Amino acid sequence: MLANLIRARFTPLVALAAIIAVVPLVAPSSFHLRVAALVWIFSLAALGLTILMGYAGQVSLGHAGFLGIGAYAVAIGPARFGLDPALCLVVGAVLAGLVAYVVGRPILKLKGYYLAIATLGFGVIVALVLHSESEVTGGPDGMQVARLTFFGWRVSGAWNWYWVTAGALLLGAALALNIAASPTGRALRALHDSEVAAAGTGIDVARKKLAAFVIAAIYAAVAGGLLAAMNGLITPEAASFTHSIELVAMAIIGGLGSVLGTVAGAAFLVVLPQVLTALQEYEQAVLGLLIMVFMIGLPAGIVPSARNWLLERLS
Repeated sequence: MLANLIRARFTPLVALAAIIAVVPLVAPSSFHLRVAALVWIFSLAALGLTILMGYAGQVSLGHAGFLGIGAYAVAIGPARFGLDPALCLVVGAVLAGLVAYVVGRPILKLKGYYLAIATLGFGVIVALVLHSESEVTGGPDGMQVARLTFFGWRVSGAWNWYWVTAGALLLGAALALNIAASPTGRALRALHDSEVAAAGTGIDVARKKLAAFVIAAIYAAVAGGLLAAMNGLITPEAASFTHSIELVAMAIIGGLGSVLGTVAGAAFLVVLPQVLTALQEYEQAVLGLLIMVFMIGLPAGIVPSARNWLLERLS
């Protein structure tokens, strides 16, 4: 039992660390390192949905709203208040967590389609505020973002950003795996299967759902802050409904509830559009078709389906 617990906790983390270590060896240019850094950032944001949807079974269609909060905290803090960008990364995570706590208390009483629509409404509100409050956020044109510094070290260049984002992803993955193996993780999985049964065993369902929602928001805010700092520019598009759907798709395509699956889903939706640019006006159509094919052929997700196939061949 203990061996299985240790394996479940550390095997995905070791595999992810190995992937991160190998990518720079095969990446032919700084452009490819930058694309990889984007994969790590969106993987981190989607990991929050892995906890919320994969563990707790709660739907969110406004997750990009929290990504926007974290991104604009890193942009507004230094520009308007002279704060350190690294400090604003933390401030954005705390702010997103507080907003998630306040918003989550009423909307998490809803279930199914009603919960999905409520979270969608939250995301739309955040995007509209970022668009309309031009004096603070720069409006539709967005605003410049100060460079991130850690103890005097200024993060710049594709190589440095690759390792900073990879380190953040590893920390986020370690936390997600620890949550999954903890009593809280088991409680979340119990309410995922049946909230009534979970409540019958003494689990505080409302509290656990709210905790998952807050944790997911913090993941998204940190990812948003890193995205804004790496790009040096942020626009309200970061909090758009389209990005929320993309984050949900990343978690589902890779394998809902799987940490490695989340990374695979993020890689699929970040890298594939770069590959399909040669198709020009057919790019989106082909991307949509491939998503349909993957979901039909691999309904459990990329990583769980691959794992099941391998186990069948070895048995």
